Amino acid sequence: MKAMSDASRETPAASAVRRLIEEHGGGLYQLASRFCGNMDEAEDLVQEVFLSAYRSWDTFRGDADERTWLYRIAARACQRMHRKRAGEPDQIGSLSDLLPFGTERIAVIAGEQDDALQRQIAAEAKDRLESEITRLPEAFRVPLILKEIAGFSVREVAEILALEEATVRSRVHRARLKLRAAVDRVLPRTAEPAPPPMYPEQTCLDLLNAKQESLDRGVAFDSRVICDRCRSVFASLDLTQQVCQDLSEGQLPPGVRQRLVERLAAPNE
Repeated sequence: MKAMSDASRETPAASAVRRLIEEHGGGLYQLASRFCGNMDEAEDLVQEVFLSAYRSWDTFRGDADERTWLYRIAARACQRMHRKRAGEPDQIGSLSDLLPFGTERIAVIAGEQDDALQRQIAAEAKDRLESEITRLPEAFRVPLILKEIAGFSVREVAEILALEEATVRSRVHRARLKLRAAVDRVLPRTAEPAPPPMYPEQTCLDLLNAKQESLDRGVAFDSRVICDRCRSVFASLDLTQQVCQDLSEGQLPPGVRQRLVERLAAPNE
């Protein structure tokens, strides 16, 4: 009876934010943990997001997308809470440093290996990516997380971060290449040196850009016309995106949910 009485006294804002916690708490916690790299800071960030949502609920327009609105609050909270960590670079590196076409022995295609090796590669790739994501500069880390882990489109990420779509696309592409290089380091190499490229370097760069755009849109890329070297690179990009998508899976820990509900009951304390 008391629980029913308490629920009946709950404000519309509190009721709405409780629902948002159930629907989006897990995803926001995954975003926060990748952004912060520290579970205590991630919990603080999640609490700030939902308390901010509670306090500004009256300003939310019902015709807008709740998830986009909530992640916009999260992105702003990330920027407010960000403290540059020791060793965190200001830049991601030049594009030439991120390009993978000069290696002598290329990586094997993970998806063409036996099941046991695929599982091992996926586990090692996940560990590498989790570490590498936290080392990305903030300007690249946040768009990458929103696009590849939270699953927003380039247009939606641009809306959330108040950036031009071209800027978001460029940052996601470079961050994806940086993560791909980390994944590439855990892949077995071919026994023999790779054959020479089939095309001039600029053609390979154009193909790489086309591959990145296909990943942006979530559409298949025709790999029948590319050489073994590009095929290996593109397969590792696919693996990178798949591991990032897998990182989105997770629940809001019960203890975090309980503390958040308690804070929501007394938001001004």
